[in-house]
Amino acid sequence: MNEHSAFIGLGSNLTDPHAQVSQAIQELASLPQVRVVRSSSLYRSAPVGYLDQPDFINAVVQLQTILSPRILLDALLALEHRCGRTREFINAPRTLDLDVLLYGDLQYHEHGLTIPHPQMHRRAFVLQPLLEIAPDCVIPGIGSAVEAARQCGDQQVERLA
Repeated sequence: MNEHSAFIGLGSNLTDPHAQVSQAIQELASLPQVRVVRSSSLYRSAPVGYLDQPDFINAVVQLQTILSPRILLDALLALEHRCGRTREFINAPRTLDLDVLLYGDLQYHEHGLTIPHPQMHRRAFVLQPLLEIAPDCVIPGIGSAVEAARQCGDQQVERLA
């Protein structure tokens, strides 16, 4: 079985977001057939879409896995559920949000799963932590993550110590 590199976006803005994201990184490392290669610093960002909610804490993790994209997503959704994630409406506050951002150089779409993540190149809170751990990253079908981040220069994201 071939091992694939995948990048996972993490976010939280409820129930101690720092702890939620840090704990989720540890739990990702304990998933079967998943190895965490790198994890970014934590970042604070303003909400997108629905604005009447607390700021988010975000990070990006690079994994190596033999899991297929769908099985990986299912494992992430199960972890979200264990952490109390509910889906009340689009862009609602959440205890934990886990997204498959990239899976090798795959371009893929099926119901509920699009790779690369369809909004990642428009979100500084994804691109800044991604570039911290993968500075030469290329987003399939989009191009350089560095160039995408330049296009998001008006979005405020704060790297936390």
